[in-house]
Amino acid sequence: MASSLAWTLPGSWPAAMTDADPALADLDEAGLVDACLAGRAGAFDLIVERHRRTVYQLCYRFVANHEDANDLSQDVFLRAFRGLKSFRGQASLSTWLYRIGVNVCLNRVSAKTLPSESIEERQFVDERAQSPADRLLQEERGARVRAAVAQLPPKQRATLILRMYHEMSHQEIANVLGGSVGAVKANFFHAMGNLKKLLGELE
Repeated sequence: MASSLAWTLPGSWPAAMTDADPALADLDEAGLVDACLAGRAGAFDLIVERHRRTVYQLCYRFVANHEDANDLSQDVFLRAFRGLKSFRGQASLSTWLYRIGVNVCLNRVSAKTLPSESIEERQFVDERAQSPADRLLQEERGARVRAAVAQLPPKQRATLILRMYHEMSHQEIANVLGGSVGAVKANFFHAMGNLKKLLGELE
């Protein structure tokens, strides 16, 4: 496989892949994977361009820190690049990347790590429309939830993030985590119960 791998450099997330073959943009996932394996320049860069936002958001919800999420995202794509030959297409490319992302995050992030900021607060809240008191209350609630999620067992934490933040179905989560739908439902049930208990303890 040939690729510029410019995205592996810290802080280097190119906005446009100017050296990529224009014809690559018309390829579906399978075609892009084949192009990567054939060594076509820019093919993997295009995979990164298509999936970097969702991979970054997944990593961010595990660490709630932009710098760490960026590092984890690049690690995910580096592992995907190295392991692309093993991709068999039984799942979608996005599911495969989610699986790598969850494994990277669970391996790198301690259950004791307490996130420091919320992507939802940064992206979707119009702070100008809030009073200082409202902002303070929201930040306190957000901090409590993130602290509680950070204490969940790894599989419960991953299931909760994929279900609540990425709105995946139980089957999609099972595909990502490599388990059964029943196990996913059980993990989510226990995650919600533990989260409620932890939030009560943090009151």
